Amino acid sequence: MDRSRVLRRRLATQRLSSAPLPSAADVVRLLTCVQSQERDHAFFSLGLRSRAATYAAVRAELDKGTFVRTHILRPTWHFVAAEDLRWVLAATSERVIRGMAGRHAQVGLDDPRHVGRSLDVLTELLSGRSFPTRAEIAAEFDRHGGLPARGEQLSHLVLLAELRGLVCSGPMRGVHHTYALVDEVVPPSPAIDREEALARLAQRFFAGHGPAAVKDFTRWASLTIADATAAIAACGSAVEQVDVDGVPHWYDPTVPSRTTAARAAYLLPVYDEAVLTYPTTGFAVADGHPNVGGVDPFWAPVVVDNTDVGLWKRTVGNGTVAVEVRLAPSTSDEQRALVRGGAERLAAFVEKELVYTEAEGRPKLWREGRGLRAAR
Repeated sequence: MDRSRVLRRRLATQRLSSAPLPSAADVVRLLTCVQSQERDHAFFSLGLRSRAATYAAVRAELDKGTFVRTHILRPTWHFVAAEDLRWVLAATSERVIRGMAGRHAQVGLDDPRHVGRSLDVLTELLSGRSFPTRAEIAAEFDRHGGLPARGEQLSHLVLLAELRGLVCSGPMRGVHHTYALVDEVVPPSPAIDREEALARLAQRFFAGHGPAAVKDFTRWASLTIADATAAIAACGSAVEQVDVDGVPHWYDPTVPSRTTAARAAYLLPVYDEAVLTYPTTGFAVADGHPNVGGVDPFWAPVVVDNTDVGLWKRTVGNGTVAVEVRLAPSTSDEQRALVRGGAERLAAFVEKELVYTEAEGRPKLWREGRGLRAAR
């Protein structure tokens, strides 16, 4: 399978260039886990792939609990369908927790008794569907004394509680994230062993992200090559193998893969699954692109005709959304018109008037001033 066909198939598989899925939760199920540390950008990722056409519609689904936001797969936020939470944790969380042991020691979370007492207090605070914010948890911990301090120590304690399957997101309160006990908001599901969970994870990954290589899967799921290879083998005929530039890739042949939507430019949100997932075979980069590589939490990629042609940034105001784009000089007038159409789609999603600016040259990227590394 040649590179251009791989890229076209991925866009269709992820429902960017094919028929949208009925709901945001359906998109989360298709992709299994959707990176979402930039929550509002991730909402737009779901909107691009579904009939949940507005921010309010996607938020309503999160608040209802059909999918939740939590730390899973890697030590960062993801959306995951409620029914998938426990088995994905069974497949991946143990390795993630082990990998964070050194950092937890640095922030004073290496004493099991201290961690256990802290988690007991957290459980009591969240019980009864109280849905506190992080600030409210910090205030309660301050009152108890001897518990993790607000800031990094508390953040890592809550992250550990999420990775252990104790807590996840509750309904949003204004713009703020809240927390809930998993056992109170996520229905019980049959336990499965890790080998079965890994095989299921592989099949689901390639169904939502294929064609993809084993290194794409290991990065996405925080797995060893050995575990990933065994999980792929356990999928059997559920996935099909093709070579791309001599590298084996897998996909689910039953997933719709034909482009049915009109030609479009995609203002893909930061950390979108269509770009971040594929270190092996990603979109070609246009000559003169304003960013030479890496991931920025404010400037996101613009993709048109299977090529990454530039960057875009949004600023949401009371009644407007300002979208600034920086495009490679090689971008044609026709492509630029498609890019503006992508900005109009964003404005419709947030239900605000578009203020559109097309500037030249390389913007100042956040990581250059703060030392941000590319997200894992």
